[in-house]
Amino acid sequence: MILFPKNALLLTFQNYSSIFTIVTKDNIIQNIRALKSHSHINYGIKTKTEDFTEKLFYTLFDSNAALDESIDELEFRFKEIAVLACKKPQNLCESIWDRFLEKLPGVLEKLNQDAEYILENDPASNSIDEVYLGYPGFYAIAIYRLSHELYHLDLLLFSRLMSEYAHRITGTDIHAGADIASPFFIDHATGIVIGETTVIKKHVKIYQGVTLGALSVSKDMKNAKRHPTVEANVCIYANATILGGETVIGKNSVVGGNAWVTKSIPEDSIVLNTTTTDVKIKEKK
Repeated sequence: MILFPKNALLLTFQNYSSIFTIVTKDNIIQNIRALKSHSHINYGIKTKTEDFTEKLFYTLFDSNAALDESIDELEFRFKEIAVLACKKPQNLCESIWDRFLEKLPGVLEKLNQDAEYILENDPASNSIDEVYLGYPGFYAIAIYRLSHELYHLDLLLFSRLMSEYAHRITGTDIHAGADIASPFFIDHATGIVIGETTVIKKHVKIYQGVTLGALSVSKDMKNAKRHPTVEANVCIYANATILGGETVIGKNSVVGGNAWVTKSIPEDSIVLNTTTTDVKIKEKK
């Protein structure tokens, strides 16, 4: 009888001979350790950021939130994440909290404007509470505005993880680097993509499936404007795609559903998909 080590996981017969290669659990662990040695990821930062995001949203919008206690808890959680996410000296990382905290009243003021704008423009909305509690578009805007402040404080990983959490929850992918004025209205939310260098002015409305993206992708464009500019009072309907850093949608324009736009549009324009849909009545047999 041939006895093999107790932790042997795989036996490979070689060349039809009686020689076996024994791959043990220890061998596999060593291989995995070697392959991941270049990485210093602490996966806990992901779940910590998600918890922080939910606590931050609750603190800003729940009328029962005890602000003193909530702010203290947010500071503790923020500094835990900053230790993992910040690439500056520790004292500088911890001091970023004070700068972030200073921004919160201004962010909340913008978000209140966003919520009112949604209520005014969506005939399906019944109350401001409904917008705060039940609109994925508002939630996506809220987390964007908060992550945007982290982005400008150079906490890029922190802001990315916050944005990605909102993406997972709402189906809306807004890069924290985008520059979006208030008020802003996202309806239905699902499938929207807004790139890092996008600029959106006041009173813009966007529907599901809209992409504000880059016309081409290359790493050497890292610091270039790659995404469109949308001027004030523009409405972009479902599944429209607008690409390119030099593309400007002029103010007071309407971009129709499924439109493909890669060049600038003048003010007061209406952009339509030229594909026509024919309707015929079936003949009864």
